[in-house]
Amino acid sequence: MQSNKQHLLFLLAIIIGSFYVHAQEGKVTPLNIKVQGDSISAPLFPIERVRDTTVTDSLAIDSLNQKPPLLLDKITYKAKDYVKLSQKENKIYLYNEAEIYYQDTELKAGIIIMDYIKNEVYAGRMKDSLGNYSQLPYFKQGSNIVIPDSIRFNFDTQKALIWNSRTEQQAAAGALGSDVMKVYAEITKKENDSVYFLSEGKLTTSADTINPDYYIRIRKAKFVPKKKVIAGFSNLYIADVPTPIAMPFAYFPLTVGRSAGVLMPSFGNDPNTGYFLQDMGYYVPLGDYADVTLSGDFYTNGSYAFRSASQYIKRYKFRGNVNLRFENQVRSQKGFSDYSLSRNYNIQFSHSQDPKSSPNSRFSASVNLGSSEYYRNSLQQRNLPNTQNNTLSSSISYSKTFPAYPSINMSLTATHSQLTSPTATASDTDNINMTLPTFQASMERIYPFAKRDGIKKGIIQNINFQYDVNAQNRLTTNDEDFLTARMFDNSKVGARHRIPLNTNFKVAKFFSVSVGGSYEDVWTMETYNKSFDPETETVVTDTISGFDRFNKYNFSSSIGTTLYGTFNFGEDKKIQAIRHTMRPSISYGYAPSFDQFYDEYIDEDGEVVQFSRFQGSLYGAPSLGKSNSLGFSLANTLEAKVRDKDSTKLEPKKVSLLSNFNISTGYNFESDSLRLNPLNINGGTNILDNKMSINFSAALDPYAIDNNGTRIDTWNADNGGSLFRLTRANANISYAISSDMFGKKEKDDKENEEEDPFDYVAQSGGRDDDLFGRADNFNDNPIDKDKGQDVENPIYGTKIPWNLRLAYSASYSNSARQNEFSSHSLMFTGDIELAPRWKVGGSSGYDFKNKGFTLTQLRFQRDLKSFSMRFNWTPFGQYKRWYFFIGIDASILKDLKWENRSQPFSN
Repeated sequence: MQSNKQHLLFLLAIIIGSFYVHAQEGKVTPLNIKVQGDSISAPLFPIERVRDTTVTDSLAIDSLNQKPPLLLDKITYKAKDYVKLSQKENKIYLYNEAEIYYQDTELKAGIIIMDYIKNEVYAGRMKDSLGNYSQLPYFKQGSNIVIPDSIRFNFDTQKALIWNSRTEQQAAAGALGSDVMKVYAEITKKENDSVYFLSEGKLTTSADTINPDYYIRIRKAKFVPKKKVIAGFSNLYIADVPTPIAMPFAYFPLTVGRSAGVLMPSFGNDPNTGYFLQDMGYYVPLGDYADVTLSGDFYTNGSYAFRSASQYIKRYKFRGNVNLRFENQVRSQKGFSDYSLSRNYNIQFSHSQDPKSSPNSRFSASVNLGSSEYYRNSLQQRNLPNTQNNTLSSSISYSKTFPAYPSINMSLTATHSQLTSPTATASDTDNINMTLPTFQASMERIYPFAKRDGIKKGIIQNINFQYDVNAQNRLTTNDEDFLTARMFDNSKVGARHRIPLNTNFKVAKFFSVSVGGSYEDVWTMETYNKSFDPETETVVTDTISGFDRFNKYNFSSSIGTTLYGTFNFGEDKKIQAIRHTMRPSISYGYAPSFDQFYDEYIDEDGEVVQFSRFQGSLYGAPSLGKSNSLGFSLANTLEAKVRDKDSTKLEPKKVSLLSNFNISTGYNFESDSLRLNPLNINGGTNILDNKMSINFSAALDPYAIDNNGTRIDTWNADNGGSLFRLTRANANISYAISSDMFGKKEKDDKENEEEDPFDYVAQSGGRDDDLFGRADNFNDNPIDKDKGQDVENPIYGTKIPWNLRLAYSASYSNSARQNEFSSHSLMFTGDIELAPRWKVGGSSGYDFKNKGFTLTQLRFQRDLKSFSMRFNWTPFGQYKRWYFFIGIDASILKDLKWENRSQPFSN
């Protein structure tokens, strides 16, 4: 065709000329020429047709191109302002809010240039007339996101060259959760989907992505998203100032989820223990639902400690934790008079079950047991608040319900109670009480004379009975015999079966009457026989092993009603009305004498002494002599109707003035003297918008006492005293106040936050507030979700948040005219924010009886955005010490810290 090109053009010109001549004459002659289409087509479409379309590579249409296409999918692109296709440059230009989509790759930027010959794209920012950049590129491939200043990407090789890239990675942090690691790099080379090479990069967890307050500078690094960063020489920068903290090479794990790793220790020096390493350990995740942390402390004087902490949780099923702690404490050196060696341990186990997981059975546990001196002598600063706790308690229980009628509830429980006060830790003192185990079962209430689903009316239809059993293995022991076979030497085993029979009915519409009785059958495995030995002139007690039993029964009845009294003051008053509710009740109880279970012996004075072989057994002995008593009680509540401050509310609000005020006493008809029981009073209320809680109790005795402090059958008023004699009293007052009470009320999000079930102090038996101080456990403190956010910091601050909590307790004793306070103390704790990122707090108390301060702790805290600085100081007392800490909050970099501390000073 190329050789005949000139002849063809010449022939075409003759034909066109002939056609033109004939047309002038009005004659049209058709030409039989075969039409052929051009093989080359240029995509010169208008812009309106190009925008928001899908274009395939034009080289694939060329019949001369024999190479297979490298693109495996269509490329979709669009832009807001215009899409320009340059056939000369083989490029497509997209301007303003440009977007390109290809398979799992997504690219957004201000400007995008696509070369459809090389299958490459170039993306960059837009610059306005003032020189400000906007619409930074957004590159996403799979789940990896990079935000650079500019990027060059090849669709075929999947390689990219990125300038000033910024990306975020979820970094694993063991038991403390995960943190967001920001990765910056001046130049990034994307080798494939999983490997990036960085040049002049920065790693930080700071929330400020523009001007981070700290970062780790890396010169060269290999970056594998969601897995790791391996870098060469790296050093820490704070506020763009280099620090001497540097590493020849570094490894940063970025795996999503939990991962095993070493826990860096804290180091220091103490004159009592020497140099030490604390909290050195290893963290291991156990599947998806559990983990374990192994740690230990080592001291140069020979002391050491080991700890194991494990947590497990399965949503909607259960959650719990297990903590094992052991400390080998060496004081002084061998050969010195003050040398001592003690081994203390502590075991904690907590388990809670979701009620929905198994409605008819439930297992729960709360165990805290170990050496009584563990918390008081612990070498760990975090145990400081628990030194004020005087008891350790445990409970493990399993319960099962059989819902078929009549339903039966069964439970198996093991309990433990241990005194840890210094006066109760001697080896000859039984300071530990345990039940291993307690079995309980009860059957639901049965109404034999009424239909199961019908309404019960009258005395006959309301007759009902139940059955329950309680069996225990109770023992007492001390620290020396605890968790050894010797602790079972004085165990007591027994069971009690009880069948109560009751009915109730109305009298004169307003009086509720209840009548019933109870039968008990008590089993025991040991009884005790007593006799007088004339040779030693002592009472000898012999233990008789073997099964024995006794039974007893009683009768009771009660009548009560409810009285209301309302005092109206008018709807125009602030206090519109006061309502007084009284619930008086009179009860009567009768029980015969069970003389058949009593024996006698003659003492050294020739007098007959009666005793029961069941005295000292688990459930005691039946009563000797009839019981014929009358009881009286009066319950009171006081409420007020107060006009609401909000004028839009039409109904007044109810305010409780007195939540409860109860008075009770009794009269024994069978007693030959002192028939009237003391008058017991107790009550409580919440005032000041439930910020203050008040509880009180007292006992008033109508009888007088002699010079020896013994009650005598003489009225106290006839003995020259008042009508009643105050024998004991107790009052507890707690008050919480904060700056929010004096300003505009806002919804406090903290009220909706769930409490941490693994709180260290509360789990160890201490208080869940700060009245006993806070644990110096800075490494495990959770990160505040609002930490690092911008806060209001005016030049002239008028808002200073603060809070204060007070707890007052007093116990008065005067049963034998001692007229003294057995306990009298005031405890307080509070915090004040001097600035939005400065907080100062403290906790202390004063013992008015012993005239001294309780554990006193001062706390200083500074929020440095990505860092935290804290200083805790116990200025005086037995646990005098201080602790300073500054470190990064992010869990993955929590080992970048500096801390200094003092161990407890020698007293």
